[in-house]
Amino acid sequence: MYQELTNRLREALARHIREKYGVELTIALERPAKIEMGEAASPVCFELAKRLKRAPRQIAQEIANGLGGIAGIARVEVAGGGYLNAYFERAAFWGGVIEENSEESGKRAQRRHAEDAEKNRKTIVEHTSINPNKAAHIGHVRNAVLGDTMVRILRHAGNRVQIQNYIDNTGVQVADVVIGFLHMEQRTPVSVKMMAMEPKFDYHCWDLYAKATQFLAEDKERAAKLRGETLKAIEEGTGEDAEVAQVVADAIVGCHLRTMARLDIGYELLARESEILHLKFWDAAFEMLKKSGAIQLAASGKMAGCWILPWKEEEKQRINAENTESAPTGSGQAPDTEKNEEENSQDKIIVRSNGTVTYVGKDIAYQLWKFGLLGKDFHYRKWPNAPAGEEVWATTSGAGDAKAPHFGAPAKRVYNVIDTRQAYVQEVVAQGLRGLGHAEAAENSIHLWYERLVLTPRCAAEMGYKLSADEAKKPYVEVSGRKGLGVKADDLIDRLEAAALSEVAQRHADMKAEQQELTAHAIAVGALRFFLLKFTRNAIIAFDFEDALSFEGETGPYCQYAVVRIRGIRRKGADAEATSVEVTKESVGGFLSGAEGNLFWELLVAAGSLDFAVDAAIATQEPAFVAKYAFQLAQAFNNFYHKHHILSEADEQKRAFLLRLTELVEAQLVRALGLLGIEAPEKM
Repeated sequence: MYQELTNRLREALARHIREKYGVELTIALERPAKIEMGEAASPVCFELAKRLKRAPRQIAQEIANGLGGIAGIARVEVAGGGYLNAYFERAAFWGGVIEENSEESGKRAQRRHAEDAEKNRKTIVEHTSINPNKAAHIGHVRNAVLGDTMVRILRHAGNRVQIQNYIDNTGVQVADVVIGFLHMEQRTPVSVKMMAMEPKFDYHCWDLYAKATQFLAEDKERAAKLRGETLKAIEEGTGEDAEVAQVVADAIVGCHLRTMARLDIGYELLARESEILHLKFWDAAFEMLKKSGAIQLAASGKMAGCWILPWKEEEKQRINAENTESAPTGSGQAPDTEKNEEENSQDKIIVRSNGTVTYVGKDIAYQLWKFGLLGKDFHYRKWPNAPAGEEVWATTSGAGDAKAPHFGAPAKRVYNVIDTRQAYVQEVVAQGLRGLGHAEAAENSIHLWYERLVLTPRCAAEMGYKLSADEAKKPYVEVSGRKGLGVKADDLIDRLEAAALSEVAQRHADMKAEQQELTAHAIAVGALRFFLLKFTRNAIIAFDFEDALSFEGETGPYCQYAVVRIRGIRRKGADAEATSVEVTKESVGGFLSGAEGNLFWELLVAAGSLDFAVDAAIATQEPAFVAKYAFQLAQAFNNFYHKHHILSEADEQKRAFLLRLTELVEAQLVRALGLLGIEAPEKM
């Protein structure tokens, strides 16, 4: 409701300014610090004053006097040196929020969103994209939670979103694990297949990858030869190397899907890198890039024989400046050896001198396909070992399933969720699109980046890491998947569930064991997801179990408990037949006036502002806006709850009003938590 009224205000102000002053302006709105100053304020008169060479307060007074009525807005007043402050009609706002939360309105909204999604060109969100060579770790979880939440928010706003997970099954990380199995452990393809059926296969590969990295680091010449031969075999799909690579990658992907399903994260399409090669996606993109002149063959220097994407001098300077300002020293999702290759080169290698394509070349081909610019499509089959209850499709170079969804329809916008150290690589992909004449696609290629995720020393110690005295004093502890140092995602979830179960069992000893486990799972997932989402993307997150699981402060359990508290009030109210009384419009007007009414009004405005938070999250690509909204609404309700004895209120109309207000808060808080991928259990 808040968003609807602010949209009306923007439109009315823009129209009035255009008609009276002949000026087109974008109307900015702010939330005043105090409720006494209204519900929305605009500084537009300060910008208008520059154009008209007049005092901003004088212009503001003219606009306030001549603006005319706006449905749902009681008045517009001048404040300060020239602000325009809008005051909403409180009773009408109450009615609007009630209507928005009615069952029929919900059905209409669902139909409208479905219709909007149907007529809109699709948006692709590609997230998670873990190298299929070892178990998922805590850094990967930040990527997946961020991407999944963005999907939920975009869909809530009526966008048609397709979820993709890119599987780099031909990269150097998989090659290193293949080398580990065949050259270090001396296994046969059959024995690897048998191992791949074991539940903790991804854990074994975690350890093997670290050993293989160390093994290859001991002799760089041997490493280059082994990696080169193994990569070539994998890309061509020939021999034992390719056979083992497929077994490893497919088994690990299955492990990753099950891990993410524990956090209610799913995917529609697994786009595998092998098909980009086998279905000649890269060949088509390569010819396009050569023909357009976007890439060039280096004739001399250390890149002789390589196809490179050269940068203009001004582009080099801009990217260098951006990377200097924002590039971190590390990330929760550690980059692989290949993705570090030539990372600081200003002329990005697309094809190596030995003829093999770099990962960025394959990324360009994949991005062209996403926008429908490649002239080719994948074949598709159902993924055979998807988590229970999920339908997941994957690309294949074999015969496709005729019943597969039409994944190849061109996208209007693409969000690539990748950590911030890949900013340069994402720029290279966008530059490749521009070089082919696809400036609009490059503009709509959005790098949804995020900073690293680390551990507090306390958390690291709880996970069994031995810290030196110096490490224990640091604000956080770095992790490294390549070195085998880090928190596996499943271990993290297990640890959170165990801690939550202990708390639930203590509080609800009479609850059935199965229900205790389900409740503990909901709390654990809520704690983890909220902890990862409450920070903006540019924040380094130091994870801590105690902080995340706290029932107090800005946490998931705090927000969940507000819902549990409201449900308890509703149950008691229903038992006492206090919920059957209808609140009259006249009563609402009285309850929302005066000093006490301001307290009710603040809670009502907070409840009616979810779509405002959603729009802010989409505009800034920051799901943290929705997390902040959920926490502030839960906090506002708890303050309200401690000041008002809802069920013992003697005035029947006021008691009914207070109960209805709590129901509105519950509905909006549950909706907001749902957008964050968090369920509110019945008891905590």
